[in-house]
Amino acid sequence: MTTVVEPVGDTAIAVRARALGKRYRSKWALRECTFDLPEGRVAALVGANGAGKTTLMTVLSGLLDADEGSAGAVGRVAFVSQEKPVYRHFSAAEMLRLGARLNVVWDEARARRWLARFEIPLDKACGKLSGGQQAQVAFALAIGSRPDVLMLDEPLANLDPLARREVTAELLSEVAETGMTVLLSTHVVAELAGVADYLLLLAHGRLLAGGDLDELLARHVGYTGPRSDAPPVPGTVVAARHDDNQSSFLVELPAGQPRPVVAGQWTERSLTLEDYVLAQLETTRKGAGA
Repeated sequence: MTTVVEPVGDTAIAVRARALGKRYRSKWALRECTFDLPEGRVAALVGANGAGKTTLMTVLSGLLDADEGSAGAVGRVAFVSQEKPVYRHFSAAEMLRLGARLNVVWDEARARRWLARFEIPLDKACGKLSGGQQAQVAFALAIGSRPDVLMLDEPLANLDPLARREVTAELLSEVAETGMTVLLSTHVVAELAGVADYLLLLAHGRLLAGGDLDELLARHVGYTGPRSDAPPVPGTVVAARHDDNQSSFLVELPAGQPRPVVAGQWTERSLTLEDYVLAQLETTRKGAGA
């Protein structure tokens, strides 16, 4: 079931899911997913292949019905799937004319500006464009519809490294100019550096972690020191490694408290997003195999 999301309290919510579940025959692709995505954020939907990212985005966009729970988004939603679908015999200009006919709201200038930025020929059939160029046509159609929520499934997969950086920069510019909310999925965490400010981490169809990225990373600290059964600070141990003489802990510190000072032989380090995601996924895998 899909519902319309209303703002709650002082924070306007762009996308909401409540106990969301989706099953394919006897196998659950999603189970008990609950989260709120605030407006105007760039959210990374992260997880290994098969974690349920595509299913979640398809349900959130209204293209697929959930079997349990509810989900919804505020305003107009544009969804660009992994296949970046375009009509092979249509030129880029014809695809834009189709977008103008199919969308209640359409910004031709914005769509053409995107194509011009990436030097996509307007008169060439999409079937004769490269995979990366076809992706740019799909992005232009999505941007031209002026969505309130833009959902991108593996948006950078068909692009070369330079185009990846340029596309992410353009997306951030669009967010700053329009205030739209972006939800992008990826299994390559390195692609998110300097892009996302919100995280949704999926594992085996369930939401493992979610929230403001800076806050998540600030609350999680790595500690390394002499062999010990416990970390040198209070908190929840997310991951632990031990050898004969040394122990390393990833600790989630209590919310709202300053980071404690450690002394002696213990050292601390701040986490990168990749550190955090890999530790969470590794812990989940160990738990599943236990």
